Order: sequence, then structure tokens, then C-alpha cells
Amino acid sequence: MPGWRESRAQRLLLGAISALSVLVTAAIGRSLRWKVEGIGQLQGDGSSRRPIMAFWHSRLLPATYYFRDRGIVVLISETFAGEWIARVVRVFGYGASRGSTSSRGAVALRELARQLTAGSTAGIAVDGPSGPPRQVKPGVVWLGRLTGNPVIPFHMEASRSWGLRSWDRTQIPRPFATVALVVGRPIEIPPDADDEAIEGKRLELQSALEDLEHRARALLLDGARRSRSLRLACDGDGHAGNARADHR
Repeated sequence: MPGWRESRAQRLLLGAISALSVLVTAAIGRSLRWKVEGIGQLQGDGSSRRPIMAFWHSRLLPATYYFRDRGIVVLISETFAGEWIARVVRVFGYGASRGSTSSRGAVALRELARQLTAGSTAGIAVDGPSGPPRQVKPGVVWLGRLTGNPVIPFHMEASRSWGLRSWDRTQIPRPFATVALVVGRPIEIPPDADDEAIEGKRLELQSALEDLEHRARALLLDGARRSRSLRLACDGDGHAGNARADHR
């Protein structure tokens, strides 16, 4: 049994943190604006195979809000932080498979495989639960090999945010920020993939997530440029109108 379960003070703290996190996630989430690209990739290929959604742990908050109430099952560790996250995501309509690549990993992956076979979508923070940050661990690739379900990466980037001093540098979008969500193409894992092929697919996923991060930032930059151009155009029209009025 995890040590925190044996401490009443820790359990009370967990309850308070979880409740506050739900309120903060909902309040911020309702205020956000979204720029979305590639979301159709998550609709599947017409078969019964559901995607294994792969993302960085640092984008958990906006992902939790955007993909809420879709019955997605997520892999979450059995640590204190994992229990807190599990309580929060369940409020937003997620299921939880408890474990990680370092603790009960095989059990958790088998449970996720069962859920995928039953028709659920799975979500995995591929560098969790403790890093190194932005380094894909092989568990998600093994899950794709075991089930035959495609691994689909996505990335979220906020125009304005706070960064926590956590191992993953968690990004919390500021209220009323714009969040760019970019979804990548499916990565198929052959059922007969050996260790070398697994590593190749892990590196492919790593590269895809890095590319999606660049694309999300470009979307935000394009949006900022358009807004600035529109403001300049409006200002120009206003000045021209004033000039005409003065001339008259």
C-alpha cells in the first residue's frame, strides 16, 4: 500500500488539492479559445480500432478539459500525485488504469489493452509519471504492438501560460488564452515488431511530438499576426474616417 494512504493528513491534503484542481481546471477551461488542426485523425479509419492518444505530461490540464466526457481511459501512476490526477480526471469523464512503466506497468498496460479491445480510447502521457521530460518511454509502443491500435500523437500550446517548477514544467494556460491543438498522423505498430522495430517506432513518435509542438507554436504565431493585421487595418480605417470628417 502506498505510504500516503496510511496517513490521514495526507488523505485530507489529497482531497483538498483534488477539489481545488477540479475548480481551477473547469474555470480556466471554460475561458479558453481553441485553434484546432488535424482533429479528424482521432475519428479513426472506419474500423473498430480506437486510438491510443500520446502526449506530453506537461499538457495534462488543457488536455483534460478539451477531451472531457468522452470515456477516454488514461494511464496514471499509483503515487500521491497520480491519485490526485486520477480523482480530477474522473470528474471530467475519464477512466483510469493505475500503474506506470516503472511500477505495475505490465498490469496497467494489460488493463489498457483490455479497454481498447472493448472499444475505449486510451490516453498516455508518454514521458510520465516522472520523466525525463519530453522523452517518449516505450510502453505506449508496446501497447500499440499488443493491441494493433494506432498511436496518435497530439500537442497543445497556450498563447499565455504559467509554468510550474515541476519535473515536467507543467504548462497552465492563463484565463482567456488561446490554445493551439495539433493532432498528428497515426503511427502503426506491426504485431511482429522486434526490439529494434519498437525502438524505431519510439523515435518516430518522439519526432512526431516535437514536430507537432513546432506546428502548434506556428499556429499561435499566425493567429497573432492576423489579429495584429486586423487591428492595424481597423485603426487605419478609423484614422481615414477621421481625416475625411476633418476635411469636410
